[in-house]
Amino acid sequence: MKKSTIWIIAIVMGLSFLALLWQQVSYIEQMAKMKREQFDESVNRSLYQASRNLEMNETLRYLEKDVKETERRAFKQDSLMIDGLDGTVKQSHQFAVAADDGTVYSSFELKTFAIRPSNVPKAMILRSDKSSISEASKSLQEIVRNRYVYQKALLDEVVYNILYTASDKPLKERINFKLLDQDLRAELLNNGINLPYHFTVSTADGREVYRCPDYSDEGSEAVYTQTLFRNDPSPKMGVVKIHFPDMGSYIFSGVRFMIPSLIFTLVLLVTFIFTIVIIFRQKRYTEIKNDFINNMTHELKTPISSISLAAQMLSDESVGKSPQMLKHLGGVINDESKRLRFLVEKVLQMSMFDRKTAAFKKKELDLNELLENVASTFSLRVEHTGGQIFTEIEAVDSAIYVDEVHFQNAITNLMDNAVKYRKPDEPLDLYIKTWNKDDRLCFSIRDTGLGIKKENVKKIFDKFYRVHTGNVHDVKGFGLGLAYVKKVINLHEGDIKCESELGKGTTFTVSLPILKETT
Repeated sequence: MKKSTIWIIAIVMGLSFLALLWQQVSYIEQMAKMKREQFDESVNRSLYQASRNLEMNETLRYLEKDVKETERRAFKQDSLMIDGLDGTVKQSHQFAVAADDGTVYSSFELKTFAIRPSNVPKAMILRSDKSSISEASKSLQEIVRNRYVYQKALLDEVVYNILYTASDKPLKERINFKLLDQDLRAELLNNGINLPYHFTVSTADGREVYRCPDYSDEGSEAVYTQTLFRNDPSPKMGVVKIHFPDMGSYIFSGVRFMIPSLIFTLVLLVTFIFTIVIIFRQKRYTEIKNDFINNMTHELKTPISSISLAAQMLSDESVGKSPQMLKHLGGVINDESKRLRFLVEKVLQMSMFDRKTAAFKKKELDLNELLENVASTFSLRVEHTGGQIFTEIEAVDSAIYVDEVHFQNAITNLMDNAVKYRKPDEPLDLYIKTWNKDDRLCFSIRDTGLGIKKENVKKIFDKFYRVHTGNVHDVKGFGLGLAYVKKVINLHEGDIKCESELGKGTTFTVSLPILKETT
C-alpha cells in the first residue's frame, strides 16, 4: 500500500474519532449543565417554600396566642323569661367576645329552650336543665373558635398589627433554627435532593446570627440565598444561605453513565493511533530490509565472485599452475573467505544481541591506553588522506570494566565510519579526547568528514539504517555498525550521543561508569 493511501485513511479515521469524541464530550457538558439547572431550580424552590413555612409558622403562632387571649376575655350571659299565660319558661344563652376597650367582636345567641314545668316531672326538669346548659356551652365554644379564626384571616387591621409587632423582634427570637433545618431538609427531599448541606442565617446587612454546627467552607463556591420575612421593612429582613459540599458528585452522577463510552472511544482512538504508528514502522522496516538485502547482495557478490573466479582458474587445465600462481589464488580464496565470514558474523552478532544471549568476558582496562592503541592502527589510513589523528588525554580515573573484544570493536567502528564518510579528495582529521565528569569517564571521537543531516542523526543508531540507501554503494556496509556500537555501550551501562553538522563533521561522545578501587 502506498504511503499516501495510508495517510489518507489515517486522517479520515482520525478525524472521525475526534468528531465522535467531541460529540460525546459536548453531550456530557450539556447533560451536566441541564442537571445543574435542575438542581438550582429545585434548591431555589425548596428555599422559597421553607421561607414561606417560616412566615406561616410565625403567623400561626401569633394567631394561636391571640385566640387564647380572646377566649380568656370571652363572657356569656343567660336570660330567663316566663310566659304568664301558659306558664312556659323560656331560657336563652348568649356568648360574646370583647376587646380591652369594650369593643365586641362577636356575639352569638343560642336557640331558646322552652319548657313547661307543670308538665315535666321535677327530676326531669333538673336533669334537662343541666344537660342543655352543658351542650350549649360546648357548642358555643366551638362556634366561637371557628368563627374567630375565620374572622382573623379576613381582618387586615389585625394582620398588620401582628406583622409589625413581629418585625420589632431580632431574628434570633423570630426563627426556630431547628425547625428551619427540618423544613429545609423536608423541602429538599420533596424536590428530589438528598444531599448533605450547610446553611447560615444572617441579617440584611450581612451580620451572621446562626451557623449550622457541622458547617465547612468546602463546596461554598456555589451558594444559594433566600430572603426571609420579605414583607417586612428592609432592615428587618433575614437571609438564609445554603451550599452543598457534595454537589459535584451529584452532578457527576447524572452523567456517569456516559463515562464508559467516552473511555471506550479514547481506547479505540489510542489503539488506532498505535496501529497507524505500527504500520508506518513496519513499512519503514520493510524499506530498510529491502535496502539491507540490496546492500548485502552487493557486499556478498564481490567475495563470492572472487572465490568463484579463483576456483575456475584452479580447475582450468589450460592455465599454468606455477607455485606463485597457486599461492596467489590460495591467498585470494583465503582473504575472500575471511571477508565472507566477517560479514556473516556481523549479521549473526546483531541477531545474538536481539536474543540477549551475548556473554561478555569483562576485565579491567585503561581507556586512555585502549584509545591510543586503536588510534595507532588507524594512523596510516588517516595519514593516507593527508590528515592526522590528535589525542587529548585528560582523564585521570581511566579504569573501566569492559569486554575487551566487543568494546574495542565498538571504538574501531566509530573510527572506521569517520574514515569511510570523509570528504572526497580532502584530508581527514580525527580528534580523540578523554576526561572525567563527576563519577563518569567520558571520551569523544570527532572528525572533519561529510557530517550528517539533523533529521538523520536520530536514526543512525537504528539497525539496518544507512544514510545512503538503495543501490548506492559508494560506501560498503549493512547499516549495522552504529547499532552494534550503541548496543555494546548500553550493555556496559554507558551512554552514547551524536552531534553532527552537514559539511563540517561529526562528534560521538561516550559516557561510562568509572571502575572505583575497593579497599
